[in-house]
Amino acid sequence: MKITKAKVEANRARIVEAATDLFRAHGYDGVGVADLMAAAGLTHGGFYRHFEAKTDLMAEAACKGFGELADKAAAIDAADFVDEYLSRAHRDAPGHGCAMAALAGDTARQPEVVKEAFASGIERLLAVLAAADGGSDCPEPVARARRIATMSQIVGAMVLSRACPDDSVLAEEILEVSRRAVLPQLRTEK
Repeated sequence: MKITKAKVEANRARIVEAATDLFRAHGYDGVGVADLMAAAGLTHGGFYRHFEAKTDLMAEAACKGFGELADKAAAIDAADFVDEYLSRAHRDAPGHGCAMAALAGDTARQPEVVKEAFASGIERLLAVLAAADGGSDCPEPVARARRIATMSQIVGAMVLSRACPDDSVLAEEILEVSRRAVLPQLRTEK
């Protein structure tokens, strides 16, 4: 039986959706093709009908993950975004959270196609944050530098918090200290 083009596209979307969550939860090397396909409800053999290599899927999943994060950032105030980002709920759900915090270390060791997708995602998020910062009186290079510094601080805080044991006081302290450092800046920059 011939599969329709719409079904092929739907299957590919299921694979990318499953990969986006699994890669964030377990890292690129922590998930095999068989696991990805099983999570998508498809057979292992069908993978190469959709992707030439796992790295192609990794790049596409990174784009999807960044798209989800950018959509979330665009939908709420920057301070609210940071407050949600630096939450225990986000910390405890890496499979549904930020691709930067979950995969930056893994991405640094991947082929250029994955790094390029990651860099593109970072730029996309910076653009969303710039649009939300439209009322700033800062020159754009200064405003961009602030956005990069804020992003670096919140992502770094999430990475450090996740590296601590789940019941660690330090894990929560890292998030709280970062919230107290970043949120006042966001609320007074306008």
